[in-house]
Amino acid sequence: MIVWINGAFGSGKTTAAEELHRRLPGSFLYDPEEAGYFIRKNIPEHLHKSDFQDHLQWREINLSMLSLLAKEHSGPIIVPMTLVNPAYFEELIGGLRQKGITVKHFALLAERKTLLERLACRGENEDSWPARQIERCLTALSREEFGMHIRTDGMPGDRVAASIAEACGLSLKPAGP
Repeated sequence: MIVWINGAFGSGKTTAAEELHRRLPGSFLYDPEEAGYFIRKNIPEHLHKSDFQDHLQWREINLSMLSLLAKEHSGPIIVPMTLVNPAYFEELIGGLRQKGITVKHFALLAERKTLLERLACRGENEDSWPARQIERCLTALSREEFGMHIRTDGMPGDRVAASIAEACGLSLKPAGP
């Protein structure tokens, strides 16, 4: 099973994913951004796109890797990644599902103010690339086709992770050190 955790930057994707991974024995944490870094490192700068998801190769690499992992790895695969373009969503999530792979998709939502506060804690200001994406992300992710919505305002990461695990029918190890 693939557990895809989507959301605007600052919504709590990474925190929830890391908590799930820590508390789900046999789980694997997969980072689709690594394919983007690989692409940017291995093509001339003038070919870079402002969002590496716009590279067809990024989507192909991740579809291929996640398909392999889903077939070869017996535990849950946790994927924290913002994915708001409906065509790309269909290409990746839809493509995995067409291959018979179970994908549980969650969209973490929070108020703009909350997202900006969380980004500021990471050293990002209102002019940063992640902050400029907030409206686009919130608008897209609030749509029904983006799966189960979880409001993360005031919700700690362990509770977000527990909500996701429960919706997936997964049992978490007790929280603790």
